[in-house]
Amino acid sequence: MRQDLAKLSRRSLVGGAVAAIAAPALASGAVAGAEPARAATGRPLDASTALLDQWAQAPGSHPLIPDISRAGYRLGSRPPRLDVVTRVTDHGARADGTTDCAPAFNAALRAAGERGGGVVLVPRGTYLLSSPVFVHWSNVVLRGAGRDATVLRFSRTLDDGYRPARQSNGNSRWSWTGGQIWFMAAERRARSEAEDFAGTEGWLLGDTLAEAGAASRGQWTLPVSGTSRLRAGDMVVLECDNPPDASLLTHLAGDIPGARSSSYDWPRRAPQLVTGSGGQYVQYATLQWPVRVEAILGDRLVVLAQPLKYDLRPGWPARLRAIGPTIHDSGVEQLTVRNELVAMTAHNRHPGSNGVCFQAVHDCWASEVRVENCDLGFGFTSAKSTTLSKVTVGGRSAHHSFACRMQSHDNLVDDFEIEAFTVPVPSGAVHHGLNVEGLSSGNVWRRGRMAEGTFDTHRALPYENARTNITLVNNGRVGGSAASGPLFGARIAHWNVRVTGGSAYALTIADVAPRSVTVGIQGTDGTASELTPDFTGDLESLLVQQGTPPRVTDLYAAQRDRTD
Repeated sequence: MRQDLAKLSRRSLVGGAVAAIAAPALASGAVAGAEPARAATGRPLDASTALLDQWAQAPGSHPLIPDISRAGYRLGSRPPRLDVVTRVTDHGARADGTTDCAPAFNAALRAAGERGGGVVLVPRGTYLLSSPVFVHWSNVVLRGAGRDATVLRFSRTLDDGYRPARQSNGNSRWSWTGGQIWFMAAERRARSEAEDFAGTEGWLLGDTLAEAGAASRGQWTLPVSGTSRLRAGDMVVLECDNPPDASLLTHLAGDIPGARSSSYDWPRRAPQLVTGSGGQYVQYATLQWPVRVEAILGDRLVVLAQPLKYDLRPGWPARLRAIGPTIHDSGVEQLTVRNELVAMTAHNRHPGSNGVCFQAVHDCWASEVRVENCDLGFGFTSAKSTTLSKVTVGGRSAHHSFACRMQSHDNLVDDFEIEAFTVPVPSGAVHHGLNVEGLSSGNVWRRGRMAEGTFDTHRALPYENARTNITLVNNGRVGGSAASGPLFGARIAHWNVRVTGGSAYALTIADVAPRSVTVGIQGTDGTASELTPDFTGDLESLLVQQGTPPRVTDLYAAQRDRTD
């Protein structure tokens, strides 16, 4: 971050602020002062409007507010409506309650994939499946006749219907990944099965296409060693080495003094993030951000489809790599995943009564899908630019209703609901809610209703994520191993959140999240997050309009209005 934007001063803001550290003034009259800023109409601006005005002047490089304007499928576009090419009933599926339809579903998906894509239609009825359904092909959609009309009843957990996934301590990986409907490349699945997951959850990256030069956060152009192997329109992975001095991690934490190695012992407190060791954490040895190449400018410069989310500095070698085996432009629509009702287990011992998982894929979607009786409802594992819309988690208590992990970026969860559980969380178990973790960035949850759960920022330094325009009771718990690193990186936004249960736990995060914003949290008894800060000293964060609905009601919608 440029140092001229990094100087912050402590001020009081109008509009219901409790205590705040004002963002730097990027233009005259920007956020704070003795008098409120005024719009061209002469009306006073509330803090949310002033902050958005600030952000709009340099959208990708504001010091506190994430740029989430390009979250979701194809940078926020609507998924296409594809034509039906086959039906599961054409391959032997029967909605009779006794026929195991999993082979027919997988055969239908293969048939659609091998002909180049299209919709696999699941007619009205309830279909019994004893094992998961895999979508291994791009441009393939599994579509029901309606969320209440088409039900996929999974009679066995992933432990039983697919394979066990136990760690040496007895924990199950199905507690946080895997789905009864599972999107991932066939090569990704084969590698995971052959190596029993060790270090194989993320992308299977291909060749280095070009070395990347120095660049600043917010920059759209990227200097490269050569463009001969790059093409406009390609999705590539910008990979940046995570050096042992943790200087890159410090940067992702906002470059605040408390995040520097002398104050925060990265090798001891976050060994996986520094070394990439620890089994499934090997991916953290490098920072990996998939991004599309928008244009080629000569033989030494490319234009990206999104602005950079962090600096590229000489001490952090970076490169553009081929994304490797993946799938894209596939989805699931208009159906219910109903797991057999089995009791929720102790924390992290879950056998995999899961819903939908997107793993190492990009530009996919789930629309009008309900998941019942789950351990994990909807999961992103190294997923990019995927949209979930009109999705619901219900039935008995869950572990993760929504999980976003292992460097998942720019995903959008829109118009979602977590219903009141029909069976409560048992003793020894935990429900989290909206999980984000593991160097994930650019992810958005908006227009949500949560009868269960909290805003679960789950360690391993997620940064630049937002939860906005959400109503919740707020009764879940934050999780994550301390050995995985800090709860928060920089630029986490909690914006216009309505709390019906009174607790500010994990919502008002100015006391724990570096260089972040908490705007318009309503209905809480106080402002303490009740979380233990990872960093000492001034976090340079902002808390404004506590108890007051902000004029800017939805940060994602407002940013898109300013950038369209």
